Amino acid sequence: MIVYFLMVAGFAAVVGGAEFLIRGASGLARRLRVSDLVIGLTVVAFGTSLPELFVNLTASINGDEGIAVGNIVGSNIANILLILGISALIAPLSVTPGTVWKEIPLSLLAAVLLLVMANDRLIDGGASMVLGRADGIILISFFVVFVYYSFGIARAGGAIRDVQGGPAMSGWRIGGGICTGLVCLIVGSRWVVNGAVVLAGRLGVSQTVIGLTIVAVGTSLPELATSAAAAYRGNADLAVGNVVGSNIFNIFFILGASAVIRPLPFTSEQNVDTTVLIAASLLLLVFMLTGGRRRLDRWEGVVSILLYIGYLAFLVFRAARGGLY
Repeated sequence: MIVYFLMVAGFAAVVGGAEFLIRGASGLARRLRVSDLVIGLTVVAFGTSLPELFVNLTASINGDEGIAVGNIVGSNIANILLILGISALIAPLSVTPGTVWKEIPLSLLAAVLLLVMANDRLIDGGASMVLGRADGIILISFFVVFVYYSFGIARAGGAIRDVQGGPAMSGWRIGGGICTGLVCLIVGSRWVVNGAVVLAGRLGVSQTVIGLTIVAVGTSLPELATSAAAAYRGNADLAVGNVVGSNIFNIFFILGASAVIRPLPFTSEQNVDTTVLIAASLLLLVFMLTGGRRRLDRWEGVVSILLYIGYLAFLVFRAARGGLY
């Protein structure tokens, strides 16, 4: 019973933590004179990806490679289809040209690189598919380039755009808000995931389905709460930047670090899931480019959510047919 109580409390902590983080991040953006997009791509994206990081490092150390891969791929799919879909329902998400032409294509590149690197032996005629330590180092190198690019935006001053008005926050309030928000997000997400895993185990759901669904969605709760709160507050750049930055962080850094700790074997089913991630990233880019407004509209959010529900149904069908790995 205590597990389910903590699960409910975890949802409350995630929602409250997102509000603290939004206020602290916006105050930091105003003080540094950089845009919400840069803050979303770096500080917020890193903070909300910490649950994925902790889960993956633990899974890699324990040798649970399937959970490590499924958590990241499943989280990234949920980020695009579910989280941005819900955020777009709250308010249409209009973004800067750089998001459409640089950040979203970079997240697409990350997914494509993951598929290619995991299948390089298959492409070369080898018998196995694995994301090795050398691949992990390459992914981490891409992450370093991404961080350099993000701070280059701020340094160039091109991202100084509409950081929300209002009285400036003190340094203590900014730091306290960000730290409190991150702690609530991390602890709350852990409670939710633990409770969901126990519940799924009692219902007889497989660990594979847990990795791609419950664990993936559970570790994505910080992104959901943060992007939804940002959309509600009219902070579209922060809402989209958080998701895109988290997806880039998840593949380049978290999967890269996981592969360095222990090579991650891939299966044909995981290739299908990665292909779904690539298709979702392409769909997001198409949605942003159509209409000439660089905006994710409410009807596009509905389509994204329906596609995610369809993907979950596909996972259940695959599990029922014995496609477990």
